[in-house]
Amino acid sequence: MSKKVTVYTRNNCAYCVQVKRYLDIKKQDYDVINLDENPSEEASVVAKSGARTVPIVMITNEKGDELIASIGWNPGALSSALAA
Repeated sequence: MSKKVTVYTRNNCAYCVQVKRYLDIKKQDYDVINLDENPSEEASVVAKSGARTVPIVMITNEKGDELIASIGWNPGALSSALAA
């Protein structure tokens, strides 16, 4: 299993656009879950990340472990998580 990247977003989130643009530039496949359109996902991602802000980027590694790659627009943390 390769890494699976999931980006949690909201409508009108400028930082979410930046994260998706960054992943596109890096040619990284990712899934998007918009919490405004999928409110049932919010409790789960808050429990996992401890954050109530977006974007939240989660990576599921080859072992199936789900890790927080970044919260907010943090290209350094995101780059490190993708490289790990």
